Amino acid sequence: MGVMVDGVWHDEWYDTAAHGGRFVRPDAQFRHWITPDGAAGPSGEGGFKAEPGRYHLYVSLACPWAHRVLIYRQLKGLTGMIDVSVVHWLMRDQGWVFSPGPGVVPDPIHGAACLYEIYRASEPGYSGRVTVPVLWDKQRARIVNNESSEIIRMLNSAFDGVGALPGDYYPSALQAEIDALNARIYQTVNNGVYRAGFATTQAAYEDAVQALFESLDWLEARLAGQRFLLGARPLECDWRLLPTLLRFDAVYVGHFKCNLRRLVDYPQLWGYARDLYQWSGVADTFNAEHAKRHYYESHLGINPTGIVPVGPLLDWASAHGRAGRF
Repeated sequence: MGVMVDGVWHDEWYDTAAHGGRFVRPDAQFRHWITPDGAAGPSGEGGFKAEPGRYHLYVSLACPWAHRVLIYRQLKGLTGMIDVSVVHWLMRDQGWVFSPGPGVVPDPIHGAACLYEIYRASEPGYSGRVTVPVLWDKQRARIVNNESSEIIRMLNSAFDGVGALPGDYYPSALQAEIDALNARIYQTVNNGVYRAGFATTQAAYEDAVQALFESLDWLEARLAGQRFLLGARPLECDWRLLPTLLRFDAVYVGHFKCNLRRLVDYPQLWGYARDLYQWSGVADTFNAEHAKRHYYESHLGINPTGIVPVGPLLDWASAHGRAGRF
């Protein structure tokens, strides 16, 4: 994971020493919004109208943040409206790259070899991290947004008038509750596994792990009485949680030392995660091979040998039994 400074790429890891050994994720910088009529959204400038074929996504199949966007692209029937490029799972001194490999989809717009070239094409003097997902506007030749939580909000509703599938995963009546769930789950679970895995002091690691498992225990209790986090149907908070759960036992338990318990040790969470995974089209968005190989082969500071474990054996297609219980 590197950084750009004034448009020049540098291979530079996160500076945890500046934060007492704690990993602090920087904010995304491109924050414009696609809207039905092109009006300005909650941040950034206007001019990004929802139009089929106008936008392109750059993703990694390993990355949970990009994964949530791919899930929404499936749920909302946008696969024919928004095309996708997929980077290679191995991220080393050049960051995310488009090297040939199973599942890699090259960049058809710039013919880029590295993702940082996309950032530089949008903003020649860009300074900051180069991350996925990236939502690109072909018409204006620039990045619209690289913050996954905002991209899924756009996909949730912006394209409804031009042929997206029905389904509102952020209904107005439940937005306050969804936001509250998102806030805790993001801090302690979605980003919590990274706060544990990228910590460089024992205290920072233990703080992150304690908060992570307190939240997993809390989620387990919550799901004992209802099928999804806010009732009978999955909403934004559920789809944001799923990518982390899909990677938990295969990656985070071992690689990030989040090993107090496994996902399969939580009967409710394990069934809930399989329930979501088996939702129509969702399984097609997950590539376990990319996920495992990315983390174990890319983070040599954590796993110097680059050896990828062969397990665990997880049957995501097994019956979850939750549909008829609540």
